[in-house]
Amino acid sequence: MYHFKLVSTPVGELKLVASERGLAAILWKNDDPHGARFLPQTCDDAHPVLIETERQLREYFAGERRCFELPLDFVGTDFQKKVWNALVTIPFGETRSYSEIARQIGHPQAVRAVGAANGRNPLSIVAPCHRVIGANGKLTGFAGGLEVKAFLLDLEMPQTAGVLPLFAEESAKQAI
Repeated sequence: MYHFKLVSTPVGELKLVASERGLAAILWKNDDPHGARFLPQTCDDAHPVLIETERQLREYFAGERRCFELPLDFVGTDFQKKVWNALVTIPFGETRSYSEIARQIGHPQAVRAVGAANGRNPLSIVAPCHRVIGANGKLTGFAGGLEVKAFLLDLEMPQTAGVLPLFAEESAKQAI
């Protein structure tokens, strides 16, 4: 059984989903509302993992939190879990390429598979798939949209003024 809570954030409404083992998903408005991996669900605004996730997300968006301390319940294949666990090792304010993640998990030739697993990451923001960019430094796909990806990177890297506007420009070009 999964429990969910809807929360308002600077990047829109997010659906937090938890099991008894931990946080299982952070879903975007445009995600599949049924999320077959996370059924059945009941609304539970009092679930302790969901309350704690909301608190830590508020701190993150306020610039007061650099890493999340939550029990995670990844639901996916063993390969996907390797990729998602690698995501949580990317330090705040840093980025990695898909090929760097592939090498980190011991599958240097699996760059496309890493990209596919990254795209199926159920725990956006907490397992920071937004920190994964193309080898050429350009922004690549993100469930919340490239504008949100640029926003999250900017939130994390204000010291890199001048670099992130390039991300935003790339996002705008790719959106056209």
